[in-house]
Amino acid sequence: MTSPTDIEGGGRSVVADGGPEPDTKTAVKQLAGRSPGQLMWLRFKRDRTGVISAYVVGFFFLIALFAPLISKLYGKNPYTVYADERPELFDSAGVPVQPNGGISSEFWFGLEPGNGYDVFTKLIYGIRTSLFISLAVTVAVVVTGILLGVTAGYLGGRTDYWIGRLIDFLLAFPSQLFFIASMPVVVSLFVSPRDETPTYVRVVALIVVQWVLGWMSLARILRGTTLSIREREFIEAARVSGASAWRIIRREILPNVVTPLLVQATYLLPSFVTIEAGLSYLGVGVVEPTPDWGQMFSKASTELVLQNDITYMFFPGVSMIIFIVAFNLLGDSVRDAFDPKTAR
Repeated sequence: MTSPTDIEGGGRSVVADGGPEPDTKTAVKQLAGRSPGQLMWLRFKRDRTGVISAYVVGFFFLIALFAPLISKLYGKNPYTVYADERPELFDSAGVPVQPNGGISSEFWFGLEPGNGYDVFTKLIYGIRTSLFISLAVTVAVVVTGILLGVTAGYLGGRTDYWIGRLIDFLLAFPSQLFFIASMPVVVSLFVSPRDETPTYVRVVALIVVQWVLGWMSLARILRGTTLSIREREFIEAARVSGASAWRIIRREILPNVVTPLLVQATYLLPSFVTIEAGLSYLGVGVVEPTPDWGQMFSKASTELVLQNDITYMFFPGVSMIIFIVAFNLLGDSVRDAFDPKTAR
């Protein structure tokens, strides 16, 4: 039986019959394992639809983030009333004189009938308003869902019972109707009905109302996931070793609920975007002169715009459709990357 012998001077080992020893470093590299996060990232990068959707979503967030800079470079803002400053651009009814809503090299997306706001700057600031509100609601819902859902699932007993009954109670409310009915009530807590409501109060009210009625589905999903995890062997081993409940939740359970958490978060945000836009459309959310997607849809549905400038609906409508579709496709891709068994 042959055995390797060392060459003097620290050279490569050779076997007795003269053949070189296999390169162990290459073998180690080939056998190196990947973490679940690395596997998820590799699967996601192979999904062309998911990658394109991620770029589209990132583009919208960049527009929202740099809206003031874009507006400054463009040379206009969404608050200037051009119907007063440049009345020659409008006819007696307040409709832009030039065709297609006044689209020109000076006003890229045209002018709004009536007040004459610049549509381009109003659109990018509207994206900023809608995404800021929806992102704040999503973060609040995720934090609440984690705290209550994971706590109920791990502790069980009376804690699980009362949190479960709270979830059932809130799910019984017709959310869309309750959104509309509760907005004036929440606003009245901050401002007297006789006074004009500041924009920040309306924004806070939108976040609070959507948060209160938006966390239950995520909490229920995390509760079910936690119930299945808490009976597994590594949780029992952590209990036997004397780990506290907080340490078990933080170190053992939370890393294992990341998958449903991220997937649900990618579905929640576009849902809150449409809810916020719907409330503003109905007049209980953001109102003029603050730019907002829903407020632009509300303006586009007026008789003046429908009869004289149908192109005004085009830009906010297309933008919102592209964003919602891209975010939903991104959610599907994230789900498939985490769980390839559910791949489309």
